[in-house]
Amino acid sequence: MPITTAEIKGLARECGFELAGIASAGPSSDFDRFSNWREKGFAAEMGYLTDRRGDLRADPRNLLPSAQSIVCVGKLYNTSHPHTADLNDTKRGWISRYAWGEDYHEVLRQSLEMLVSRIAETHTEPFDWKICVDTAPLLERSCARAAGLGWIGKNTCLINQQQGSWFFLGELLLSIPLLPDAPPPDRCGTCTRCIDACPTSAIVPDGAGGWTLDSRACISYLTIEKRGDIDKEFTEKISSHVFGCDICQDVCPWNSRAPMTADNRFEPLWFAPPLADLAELTEGDFRHKFKRSPVRRAKHSGFMRNTAIAIKNSELCR
Repeated sequence: MPITTAEIKGLARECGFELAGIASAGPSSDFDRFSNWREKGFAAEMGYLTDRRGDLRADPRNLLPSAQSIVCVGKLYNTSHPHTADLNDTKRGWISRYAWGEDYHEVLRQSLEMLVSRIAETHTEPFDWKICVDTAPLLERSCARAAGLGWIGKNTCLINQQQGSWFFLGELLLSIPLLPDAPPPDRCGTCTRCIDACPTSAIVPDGAGGWTLDSRACISYLTIEKRGDIDKEFTEKISSHVFGCDICQDVCPWNSRAPMTADNRFEPLWFAPPLADLAELTEGDFRHKFKRSPVRRAKHSGFMRNTAIAIKNSELCR
């Protein structure tokens, strides 16, 4: 018997995903919005979003021509450690919550490979598949919304009504036809906490009555993707952030009761490291300390640039 949508969702939960849903593998209705976002320069220097790799996001079948369905999953990474505003120690560097533990790319890929195996055990016919985790040219949040996992908030994060936004997203493209889920309603309402809390005013009007992210001003972009010097207008506002930023999620009301992950792989490998220790990291130390961490994305040069800015902003220079 062919596998059903309900069966796949059940298997996804058994493979460790807290959220699972199905979207159709057709052209994305959000691609025009994405294109407008790029044209306004909001992608900053992220060439993989503005070149041919960005164009591939128009249709998931550019990645798997035989795709008929997309299994969208979410894996919780929230832990019980303090939020940005709760740390209150300017001598420590802030690393974004998603990068505290092991590299999520590998964790999600392993779980999705397990899901493929479980599907193959149940589905009676051969099928094509492709796993996508973050780096694939796919409009992940749009797919997740279409699959009913949540709505895209004003801070551009995917928000689930029951469980908040502390989720990693992954996708499994399948050639199997499945009954798709429906997107939930947007429940941000008139709340503007994320907009008001952003130190660099990176959440801006999208020109169509909503909100979007200007990467050029986003602390996450500046401390992770940005190469070279950071404009002086942002350096003081970066505060003690040495890799990423959680502020817009920290203040989101939907995260006030967000559950904690049971997966200890997302526990901090080095929580809020002292800036004095970070300043001493050689390139070899950096590679060793963060060998299993997404922090590697910033490279040693970018991380040390961020550390120098954080030290200048800290009590260490007062």
